[in-house]
Amino acid sequence: MTAPARRALVVYGSETGNAQDVAEELGRIAERLRFDTEVAELNAISLKQLLQNSVVLIAISTTGQGDLPANSQSFWRALRSARLRPGCLQQLRFASFGLGDTSYPKFNWAHRKLYNRLVQLGAQPISDRGESDEQHPEGVDGSFLPWSTTLRQRLLEHYPLPDGIEPIPDHVLLEPKWLLDFADDSRQQPKGNSETPVLNGAEEVPPDDLFDISGGLSASITSNDRLTPTSHWQDVRQLTLDVPNYHPYVPGDVLTIYPKNFPTDVNELLSVMKWTSVADITLRFTPSSPSVPLTTRLPIPHITPTTPLTLRTLLTNHLDIMSIPRRSFFAQLAHFTTDEFQKERLLEFMNPEYIDELYDYTTRPRRSILEVLQEFETVKIPWQRLCSIIPAIRGRQFSIASALKPTAEAERRTKIELLIAIVKYKTVIKRTRQGVCTRYVASLRPGQRITVTLQKGGLGVTKAETERPVVMVGPGTGVAPMRALTYQRKIWREEAQESTPENGEPKDMLFFGCRNAESDYYFKDEWAQLQKEGVPLDVFAAFSRDQRQKVYVQDLVRQQSARIYQALAKSDGIVYICGSSGRMPQAIREALIEAFQSHGSMEREDAEAYLVKMEKSGRYKQETW
Repeated sequence: MTAPARRALVVYGSETGNAQDVAEELGRIAERLRFDTEVAELNAISLKQLLQNSVVLIAISTTGQGDLPANSQSFWRALRSARLRPGCLQQLRFASFGLGDTSYPKFNWAHRKLYNRLVQLGAQPISDRGESDEQHPEGVDGSFLPWSTTLRQRLLEHYPLPDGIEPIPDHVLLEPKWLLDFADDSRQQPKGNSETPVLNGAEEVPPDDLFDISGGLSASITSNDRLTPTSHWQDVRQLTLDVPNYHPYVPGDVLTIYPKNFPTDVNELLSVMKWTSVADITLRFTPSSPSVPLTTRLPIPHITPTTPLTLRTLLTNHLDIMSIPRRSFFAQLAHFTTDEFQKERLLEFMNPEYIDELYDYTTRPRRSILEVLQEFETVKIPWQRLCSIIPAIRGRQFSIASALKPTAEAERRTKIELLIAIVKYKTVIKRTRQGVCTRYVASLRPGQRITVTLQKGGLGVTKAETERPVVMVGPGTGVAPMRALTYQRKIWREEAQESTPENGEPKDMLFFGCRNAESDYYFKDEWAQLQKEGVPLDVFAAFSRDQRQKVYVQDLVRQQSARIYQALAKSDGIVYICGSSGRMPQAIREALIEAFQSHGSMEREDAEAYLVKMEKSGRYKQETW
């Protein structure tokens, strides 16, 4: 099949949106090189479509145990089909960039698996594969910027522009594929009450309207209880939801909540942009030119070209005005000010030489898009282009903290519990920051209904594993899936009528860590009650601030190394690690290697190899964020 002269397909597999951001930046690079460009998630693309393009650019993140994200799984299954013959993709030219986290054992595995399979089928890379590390001080940009510069050169080498045609310069504003326009000539404000409810008479909260999301479930809030004392620095919630009908889940599965912005912030942005007079007029999406196919993906998920919208509903429900802006945001803003000083300042942020300055201005103080627009007050974005400049709000995933007990009641409704730390703190510039989603979660009231989606997680828990002991490490809110696992194993044991392990047989072990025993020891009473009921579980809690010498979960793992070795090496046990990514997973890994060395009489190299063997056999599982 002959590909068009200059057609680029940019595809992504993304769990939290970072790979999608990279894909959209790749799309802009290709567009400036005069490619007819389309950006789509991997599951929306067939293998046949890959061959209908001059070049395919890929951005892919790694999730769970080296897996591809949910929105690329069906594509991956098609690519792995045994019916595909070697060389069937030999016409395909591609370049790929992976997003990973070195705190995971299987760093960037999804990218490497995808890259290797494409090459195996004959596809030819036009540039070295790129990889980023979440732990890099400068984030994704630290590796993406130099890689994308090289990619641009390779694209021009492989697909030179005709004589007399130059790339679209960076100072020229790219035309979005979709623009906003008035829905009809009447330009009437929509009827109905636009008032928003008030929380405890103090702060307006987002409206209660539900989202129309594919696979979405309407969940009712049963309770929203604070677990930590009001005197404690952090507000941690146990959120309980009821979902109609039976929706099975297992430990490690996640619930996605779709947050909304608060009316005060929306009103402020409308005011700053001088949009108040058109805020409640019904709008629609319209193609920016006749050449844009109506099948082209809209910039906002979960809506169609005919969905009635207003600027207010877009800013409340769909656009992430409180997110930290990316580099490309500043480049676009520079087009919408006539103030030379502010324009120059905005363009500086685009210069790779000033990446540290961009980090200090945006990421370090967690400065939001709204705050940037407040500070660069001469910038006035045309509302017609709004959705191509401000990114869409993405759902936030939370590990489920409950187990699903099969009862007659469970057949009619599904109960789901979450453990959520409300993000609220002051930054280096002394401004209070709140998490977009957790601020929304804190406002949820019993009886309120919200739209959620239920998704499989990466822990891969199965009923057959109940016979093996488990070593669970879940500091902070990482204990949520460990709680789910403990209750689920109890249910499965009761169903199988298994007896409690006799003396000498390994029990399940939970290593939990927090600051204070009296402030944030989540589910303390539940652990004690489970032990009274004969559940084979020992809990080891590390309280880092209750004594002069700080104690962390890895310290307790070392203290219990003999028991851990017995459970893992002698009883074929399984390790589960959940919680914050970064140092904790690495420290636990090191403590386990030391346990194998001490009690298994292994050399360092053999201990590391044993841990790798556990990973490959599915006995070492990590889910961190």
